[in-house]
Amino acid sequence: MHQGKLARNLDPKKIALGEEIRELLGLYAAALTDPSNAGAITGSKTTWPKQNPELFDALLAVGNKAIDVRGADELTLATQITDAVLGVRSKSRAGWRLRARLMEALGDDEATIQAWERYVAVTTADDLNIAGRIARLRESEARLSETLLLLQKESPASRGFQDAPDTELWGAGLALLDAGDWERAEPRLVAALVAMRDQGRPSAQLRQGLADFISFRLRQDRKNGAVESRSLIKLYSEDRRLRDMEKVPDPTLGSTQVVGLSDFRNLIAGKSICLVANSQRIGTSTMGAEIDSYDLVVRFNSFKLDATATGTKTDIHTTIHLHNFNWDKKVPIRLVFGGIHGQWKRSLRHRLVPGAQGYVNDRTLRWPVRDIGRIDESQWEHIPTSGFNMLWLLDFLDVSPKLDLFGFDFYDSGAYRLPEAMKLPIAGVHGYSQEKEWVMSRAQDVTEMRISLR
Repeated sequence: MHQGKLARNLDPKKIALGEEIRELLGLYAAALTDPSNAGAITGSKTTWPKQNPELFDALLAVGNKAIDVRGADELTLATQITDAVLGVRSKSRAGWRLRARLMEALGDDEATIQAWERYVAVTTADDLNIAGRIARLRESEARLSETLLLLQKESPASRGFQDAPDTELWGAGLALLDAGDWERAEPRLVAALVAMRDQGRPSAQLRQGLADFISFRLRQDRKNGAVESRSLIKLYSEDRRLRDMEKVPDPTLGSTQVVGLSDFRNLIAGKSICLVANSQRIGTSTMGAEIDSYDLVVRFNSFKLDATATGTKTDIHTTIHLHNFNWDKKVPIRLVFGGIHGQWKRSLRHRLVPGAQGYVNDRTLRWPVRDIGRIDESQWEHIPTSGFNMLWLLDFLDVSPKLDLFGFDFYDSGAYRLPEAMKLPIAGVHGYSQEKEWVMSRAQDVTEMRISLR
């Protein structure tokens, strides 16, 4: 029914919604042809998402496109879809993300925060930095309350209208404003804004009213030659920044310099390099002094240091963007890898610690095996590890007279890493045997603890 309304629409967002609805209906019809699916989908069972994951994903896609349109009918549709999704899968990350987007579109700040909190509770890695987003929403609420208190302080007469309906007060204030009576209009408009908050109006509506009021106020100040309220402008600007922009504590990241492929090559050229695995083999060794004797020591992800076993020197920290283990450890160079550009970029923005690295890589070094080597899934089906991305990059650049690997047994001996990272399983998406084959085919010398490639 909703699809029919969108059929001849020229709005690209509505066209996109219509296409997703068609996809959903097609999948739904196909699922109903299977008797075992039909009973689960049309009945009260909650098992159908597992049987028909593509149908569940299509339902989510329609919900997200409906929110993009933001019309009343589309938001109603998104509400129904969200209820259906969370009704069958109460711990769905995508479902709670959809709920948060919907509540944000409806202007319900508290419900938005609650939905994002549920999202964080069921996710293992907060790649979108939702915890930071929740904090900004809370802080934004505080700025809005401070703004309304300041307006009441600057217009004490507004308290005399606090029991009247917000629409009545706003209408009366606009009429007086049009008549040129700002002295009587201002307290009514301020009282209307306070009433909007007290009566539970959507935050988007309240903030639009506040933006209009500030526009009226600035126009009157210019007209009367009065000095504008800097406190009011500051609070309003801070609220807008918190809601519309990412909070950047230090835009320069403590003077961190960004390096690309050629710059990185120059930084390592002519230097001996060793790569230290996060394996039990290295953790129970006595190789620390030898490791620290190299010009550059490379460590990975959640590395753990022990002076005797692993050494303490770290010149290059190589890490996947998904976790932030050791990002606060000060190192000359930090290389952050990631297969999806948008997620990698968000991780850099949210997780880099100002002053904790001299250099950080740009997107040319984001995913070396795939992007530089052009080795796609048809040639290398598994997701390359951080260690393999780094090793492949160093082998490709070929500017190091000595390139050694310490403790690389590809997790045959188990993991040796920070205690908080030990609970994470050894990822099964990587092709350790394939990586081992690549390494051993290039090895010049092999001992129990060291593999030399140069």
